[in-house]
Amino acid sequence: MAHAYTPGLKVTEGMTIQKERRLPLEGEVLVETGTTVDAEDVVAKADLPGNVQLLNVANLLSVPPEEVAEYMLKSVGEAVAEDEVIATTKGLFGLFKSQALSPIDGTIEAVSDVTGQVILREPPIPVEVKAYTNGTVTETVPNEGVTVETYGTYIQGIFGVGGETVGNLVVISQSSGDELTVEQILPEHRDNILVGGSLVTTEAIQKAIQQGVKGIIAGGIDDADLRKLLGYELGVAITGSEEIGITLVITEGFGKIAMAEQTFTLLKAREGMKTSINGATQIRAGVVRPEIVIPLVSDTIETEEEKKDGNLDGVLEIGSLVRIIREPYFGQLGRVTELPVELQNLETEAQVRVLRVELADGQQTTLPRANVEAIEE
Repeated sequence: MAHAYTPGLKVTEGMTIQKERRLPLEGEVLVETGTTVDAEDVVAKADLPGNVQLLNVANLLSVPPEEVAEYMLKSVGEAVAEDEVIATTKGLFGLFKSQALSPIDGTIEAVSDVTGQVILREPPIPVEVKAYTNGTVTETVPNEGVTVETYGTYIQGIFGVGGETVGNLVVISQSSGDELTVEQILPEHRDNILVGGSLVTTEAIQKAIQQGVKGIIAGGIDDADLRKLLGYELGVAITGSEEIGITLVITEGFGKIAMAEQTFTLLKAREGMKTSINGATQIRAGVVRPEIVIPLVSDTIETEEEKKDGNLDGVLEIGSLVRIIREPYFGQLGRVTELPVELQNLETEAQVRVLRVELADGQQTTLPRANVEAIEE
């Protein structure tokens, strides 16, 4: 049987998922290998050094830089409070003193006898890394982090914004082609992750933020709405650090595009379950996809190995499900019916490998293999 290879998005009912949870600098790992963790559990923590501020004490006291140390009331390493006097002159008969006040809460890090400046450091910034998903710690790296493993549903999106968040899954659209509207978002949706159909608008997102919704999963979003929501045009850099009060995962693309029926049906079947999503996206080298992770606890669910039945990731063969990622069939799903070996001529006179796809409506079309991505079933 003919085979081909193409990159694709994972839409998998059940698979083993491993998530590395790493600190940005050395810190403390709080769990051991074999520990069962919840998504909200802190598994590692560290303290980022606070920002540094310079205070020109020599100027404030009108003394030479080399004499600043004589007038300091606080030593290096001592804590200081905002507006606390850290240096003063003796004045004349105890009067007309000059003083230097600390502009921040923090500690004195150094006193320079060359510039006459005192270096103050703000308090350390605590950093906590959570497990992100329910599972088991399978590996720990001392002072750095852990690996959490779970078995569950895993779905990759096309595009997203916002960082990691966790909530119960609520499907509010009736079908994969329905738009997620403002009227559907209610106060009882607070702390949940909502699933729409074909489109989510700025108005619906803003209503969700007001209601305290954790995240939204939808088929598409208009690029003008995205600009309006963010307040700027997105470039090619990685997303995920936006502080807009909600995380978005778009499964199909820009515009009003119905969510793939397989994806919508799978999310519908998981309604009410604790779900972890991350909108981080990068389309350059080192591709990062937004993701949906839904841990499963049932021992009766088919294992990843049984489900895949030996198939390799990214393999196209007769019968493979694919999504078309170029016009005029952008966003549509189909089944591979032929994988011709010979190169075919395009209108541009380029010669490429192609495949035949049968669309959902029964229409057959021939496409360059680069115009599709495999969908794992």
